[in-house]
Amino acid sequence: MFNKILIANRGEIACRVAATCRRLGVATVAVYSDADADAKHVAACDEAILIGPAPATESYLLGEKILAAAKATGAQAIHPGYGFLSENAAFAQACFEAGVVFIGPPAGAISAMGSKAAAKSMMAQAGVPLVPGYHGDDQSPALLKREADAIGYPVLLKASAGGGGKGMRVVERSADFAAALASCQREARASFGDDRVLIEKYLIRPRHVEIQVFADTHGEAVYLFERDCSVQRRHQKVLEEAPAPGLSTARREAMGGAAVAAARAVGYVGAGTVEFIVADDAFYFMEMNTRLQVEHPVTEMITGLDLVEWQLRVADGERLPLAQEQLRLCGHAIEARIYAENPARGFLPSTGRLAYLRTPAAIEFSVGAVITPAHGRATAPADQGAHSRTTRIDSGVREGDAISPYYDPMIAKLIVHGRDRTDALAAMRAALHSFEVVGLSTNIAFLQRLIASEPFATADLDTGLIERHHAELFPAEAPTPALALAFAVAALLSTEMAVAATASATTPWTGLGGWRLNAPYQREFPLSTLSEGDAEARPCIATLIRNANTSSLRIGGETLPFSFRREPDDAHALNVSFGHTQTRARAFIAAEVVHVFLHGIEYRLEWRDLLAHAGDTDHGEGSLTAPMPGKVVAIFADKGQRVDKGAPLLVIEAMKMEHTIVAPAAGIVDEVLFGIGDQVTDGAQLLRFVDPEAKARPAPASA
Repeated sequence: MFNKILIANRGEIACRVAATCRRLGVATVAVYSDADADAKHVAACDEAILIGPAPATESYLLGEKILAAAKATGAQAIHPGYGFLSENAAFAQACFEAGVVFIGPPAGAISAMGSKAAAKSMMAQAGVPLVPGYHGDDQSPALLKREADAIGYPVLLKASAGGGGKGMRVVERSADFAAALASCQREARASFGDDRVLIEKYLIRPRHVEIQVFADTHGEAVYLFERDCSVQRRHQKVLEEAPAPGLSTARREAMGGAAVAAARAVGYVGAGTVEFIVADDAFYFMEMNTRLQVEHPVTEMITGLDLVEWQLRVADGERLPLAQEQLRLCGHAIEARIYAENPARGFLPSTGRLAYLRTPAAIEFSVGAVITPAHGRATAPADQGAHSRTTRIDSGVREGDAISPYYDPMIAKLIVHGRDRTDALAAMRAALHSFEVVGLSTNIAFLQRLIASEPFATADLDTGLIERHHAELFPAEAPTPALALAFAVAALLSTEMAVAATASATTPWTGLGGWRLNAPYQREFPLSTLSEGDAEARPCIATLIRNANTSSLRIGGETLPFSFRREPDDAHALNVSFGHTQTRARAFIAAEVVHVFLHGIEYRLEWRDLLAHAGDTDHGEGSLTAPMPGKVVAIFADKGQRVDKGAPLLVIEAMKMEHTIVAPAAGIVDEVLFGIGDQVTDGAQLLRFVDPEAKARPAPASA
C-alpha cells in the first residue's frame, strides 16, 4: 500500500478520499486554490499545497503544478477524484512518465472512452447495442443537420468529450437545430476545450441505468451491480439509487456482462462506470465514465465495500479483493444531492456563505472489505447490508464556508440505506426534514416534494420525470401557517431580550416588559413571506398584545394565547405555546429574514424595521439583471433593437452551464452594458430596456 498520496481535487470527494486514507494509515496531501485556503478538504489532509488562483483553469486543471506538488511532498500516487483532471489522458500519461502512480485507468483507456463518438464505434465492434445516431468526424453544421433530419426528431446533441450534462441539448424540430448546435458547441468548448458533438435519437421516457465496474492489472474484472440515475434536471443527476427498481436478475446480469465486456475492450484498470439507456425492454450503451462517480456511495451502501480502498489497492498492483461470485447485494440505498441552487428559477446555482448549517444525525464513513494479503482475496464484510436506516453525509463544506461561483455548488451528498426501497424512502424523507441551511438558496424543499411524489414513490422512473410532473413538483405556494409566524415573532423577541440583557444598565429604553399605564401593550410585527423562488413577498401582520400577566398574538383576525422559551440544548431551538399547543422548532435570523424550520419545512419571513427603512424608495427602471455571477458569452440584441416578449437577449455562462436572458416584455433595447467575455456579478444590470408605449404616455400631473 502507498505511504502517501496527493488528492488532486477539492470539496466532498477530496474529503471522501482522505477519510479512506486515514483509515488505512496512508498520509495525504491536499492541493488548493486561493479561494480554498480555508476549505474543509485542506483541513482533512496531512499537508496542503497552494497551486494557484481561484479559477480552475489556473489551479485545479494545471497538471504540471499538481505533479510538481506530488514530487515536492514525496507523494507516490495521485488520486484525481472526479471532474477536473480525472478523465484527462494527457495528465494520466504525464503521471506515468514522471513515475507517479495515477489512481485510475491507463491513458489509453481514458482516450478510448473520452470521445463519445470513438467509444460508441468501439462498443459497436464489441457487440454492445447502441442508440441510432451519428458519431462521425465531419462536424460541419450542414452535415450535422442533414444527419439529424435523417435520424428523425427529437434528437439529442451531446458534446463528444462531455459529461455531467454539459454541452447537451434536446432538439425537437429541424428549425431549432442550428441555434441548439451553436449553444451546445459553445458550452462544450468552455467545459472541455472541444466543441465536437454527436447526435442520437432522443428516446421517449428512457431510464438511465449505470453499472459500476472494476478491473485490475491481472486481467480480472467484475461489476458491482447497478444504479438508477434516471431522475435528472438539465441532464444532471438529482437522485440516484441502488439497486435499480424493477430490474430483473436476468437483465442485471446481461447489463453487467456487457459493462465488463466494455471495460475489457479498452484494457481498463480501476473503477469505472458504464452508462446505459434502458427503453422499450432493451438497453443501449451511452458512455463510459473512466473515474469514480459522484453517486458511488449508493453502491458502497448496498455492498458494504469501500470503493476508494479498492482503487488504492488496484493501483498498487493488488488483485481485485473479491470475485464476481463473492459479491452480494443487500438492502436499498438512495442518494440526494444537496445543491446551492434555486429550483424555482430554473435550478440556477446560488452563491453565498453558509450562515447556518444543520444536518441529520449521520454515521462516519466506515464500510470496507477485509483484505487477506496472504490469499489475495477477501470475504465480504460480515455486517454487509445488515444495518438498516443508515444515514451518511459526504460533504466538503462546514458552517461559515462560502459557496463560490468558481466551482460546483454542491453542499453535500445525503445517502440513506434501508432494508428495502420502502425503508430507504422513509429514511430519506426523515433525513431531508432534518437538513437546514441558511445563507443561500437550496434544493432541499424541492427534493422533499420529489421524494414524496407519486411517480418516484412508485418507481415510475425516467429521465423526463421532473419535466413531466412539473406542476406537482412546483406547486403554487400555500399560505404560511400562523404557527410559523408565531415562531418568527418569538425569534425576534428572544433576540431583542438577549441584546437587552447585555445592556450595562436597566433603563426605560432597554426594558422590554411592555408596561403601559392605562391600556394593554400592542406591537405590530410587519412580516412578509418570501417565496421559494425569491420572486415575490406576501405581507402579513402579527400583533403582539400584552396585559398584566398574559400575552397573546393576533394573526389574520384570530387572537390566541402566546408564550415562548429558548431551549437550553440548542441555541436556535424555541418552544412556542400558541393557542393550546406547544411546539418545538428552530429559527435563525440572517439580516432581516427569519428562517423558521417547522415540521421539516423552511419558512422565510422578512421583517422590516419600518423606522430604519422610512427613507427607502423604489427606483424601478427598465433593466435586466444577472441572476448569478458569470461571464457573458453571447449577445443577440443591439442598442435600439425592438424585441418581442421572450426573445433571447444574451447568454451568461456560470459554473460551465449556459443561462439565456430573455426579454420580459415587448420593447426596445436602450443599451447593452456588457460585452462578450465580460464577467458580471450577481444582480448586475445587463441591459437597459424601454417600453415605448410607456414613454409615450403623459406623466401624471404633480400635486
